[in-house]
Amino acid sequence: MRKTQLQRYAKLIVKTGLNVKKGQTVFVTAGLDQPEFVTMVVEECYKAGAKSVFVDWSYQPVAKLNANYRSLEELSKLTPWAEAQWKYKADDLSCRLFIESEDPDGMNGIDQEKMSKARRAQYPIIKPYRDAMENKHQWCIAAVPGKAWAKKVFPNLPEKKAVEKMWEVILYTSRADGKNPIKAWKEHNASLASRCDYLNSLELQYVEIKSSNGTDLKVELNRDSVFCGGDEKTLKGRVFNPNIPTEEVFTSPKAGSVEGIVYSTKPLSYMGEVIENFSVRFVGGKAVEVKAEKGEDLLKYMISMDEGASKLGEVALIPYDSPISQSGVLFYNTLFDENASCHLAFGRGFNECLKGFENLTNEECHARGINESMIHVDFMIGAKDTSIVGVKFNGERVQIFKDGTWAF
Repeated sequence: MRKTQLQRYAKLIVKTGLNVKKGQTVFVTAGLDQPEFVTMVVEECYKAGAKSVFVDWSYQPVAKLNANYRSLEELSKLTPWAEAQWKYKADDLSCRLFIESEDPDGMNGIDQEKMSKARRAQYPIIKPYRDAMENKHQWCIAAVPGKAWAKKVFPNLPEKKAVEKMWEVILYTSRADGKNPIKAWKEHNASLASRCDYLNSLELQYVEIKSSNGTDLKVELNRDSVFCGGDEKTLKGRVFNPNIPTEEVFTSPKAGSVEGIVYSTKPLSYMGEVIENFSVRFVGGKAVEVKAEKGEDLLKYMISMDEGASKLGEVALIPYDSPISQSGVLFYNTLFDENASCHLAFGRGFNECLKGFENLTNEECHARGINESMIHVDFMIGAKDTSIVGVKFNGERVQIFKDGTWAF
C-alpha cells in the first residue's frame, strides 16, 4: 500500500475521527501488527497540537497466556497503575483511539466463564471513571490489517497478499481510498444527518423489523428518543467521529420493551471467538432463548453478564447496499460487519439518544429508558429483503426500509 494513502488515512483518523486539538492528551491502544502506521498516527496527533501521545501496545498471544494461567482472583483485580490510568483519563478527558487488528479466533480455547467473572469483578471499579467521561471526550475506533486477521478474511491468498488486500478493503470501506478522505467524510456525515432529521421528524413509538429468514421483531422506542448517526459532539461541542467506518443511523430503544425473534445474518466476533448462525427470542424485553450453531455457550455467557446484558441498547439502520456490503467481504469484525447491514446491540444504550440528555444525569437517562449494562455488543440482522415499518404514536405506519434499504 502506498505510503501517501496511508498518511491520508492516518490524518483522517486524527482530524476527523478524534479531531485532536491543541493541548490535548491522546491515548492509543493498538496491537503489534502495523507499528509503522501507528507511528504515522502519533505524528499526526502531534501535528494537530497534542501535548502528549501514549501508545498502549497489546499482543493477543500474551493476552491468551494471561487468560489461561492467571487465577480468577488475579484476573479480577484492577491493578493500582491501571486504575490510576483510568483516573487520569477521566480527569483529563483525554482523547482515546482504538486501532483494531486482532485475529477473530485468537482467543479460542480460553475459559470464557472465568473471563466473564473477572470482567464483572472489575466493572464496579471502572464504571465511575467511564461515567465521568461519558459524552465529554473524543474517541474513535479504526482498523489496520493484522496478518492472522487478513488470512482469516482471505484464506486463499498468501499472507503478504492477504494483508495488502485487507488494506485495500479497509481503505475503501472507510472512505479513505481517495485523494481527500476528509472531504469525503464531510459529505458522508451530511448525508447521515439528513436521514436522522427525517426519522426524528416522524416521532415514532416503535418499529417492526421483518425478514424472510424468520426475523419478526417489535422494538419500542422512548417517547423522547433521537436518531443519531455519523459525527457526534461532546457536551462542550467538539465534533468527532467515533467509528471509521460507519454507515449507520441508530437510536437506543426503550429498555425492556422488545418482543419477537431475530436471526443473525453475519457471524459475531466476541472476546476473541466467533459466534455463528444464531437466533434470539425476546419476551418481556429480555432475551429468554438463544440458539447458535457455533458459540452458543459464549452467547449465553454474554447475555448473563449483568441485568441489562439481555436487553437491547441499540437499534441501527444500515442499507444492505452499503460499501461494506458491496465489497462482498466478511470481516469477522464488528466494526465493519455491523456497517454491512442493520444491527441490534445487547447491553448499554446511549444517553445522547434522548432529547435534552445533556441536562440529565446518567441515572435520569436510565429512568427514561436508556438501558444500563457493562457490555455493548452489536450483532447483525439485516438481510436483502429486510422490511422496517415505523409506527407513530397516532398509529400511522411509515415504511422506513424496503428490500433491505432505505424507503425514503
